[in-house]
Amino acid sequence: MFAFDLDGELIGTIRIVPLGHQLTLTDTLLQQLGASAPRLVAGDWEVGRLVLAPEHRSDVDALRQCLSLALTYACTHARVANLYASCTHVLSRLYRRFAFTAFARDVPLPGSEKVYTLICGSAPQVSKALSGSAVAVPQQQ
Repeated sequence: MFAFDLDGELIGTIRIVPLGHQLTLTDTLLQQLGASAPRLVAGDWEVGRLVLAPEHRSDVDALRQCLSLALTYACTHARVANLYASCTHVLSRLYRRFAFTAFARDVPLPGSEKVYTLICGSAPQVSKALSGSAVAVPQQQ
């Protein structure tokens, strides 16, 4: 879990969790896809629980900076191949700016009326989109 501070004020948090251990919402939703679910590999992580303070939610640059900081840190300390997330369809369109693509829509959460869109992006492509350059984040050796 990461927290973001701006001039001494907590403005947001994000959580990055390895997939494949049934710890995340994305793990649960991938089971709903059955055979059409992507095959997870070592280094696949869920990016979730991104929360920004209300005054920063409409600031795409704040979102970009928070994601970039979290991804850089994660890639420096662990193998990060792909990033997955579950979100609303509206948010999936926002994350296209950062090289995520939707691969499943209207995926139901068992036991609820909620449906999600599942998105994925390779760490190097997401990093490139976040930085606006061809430089990729460092990978742990």
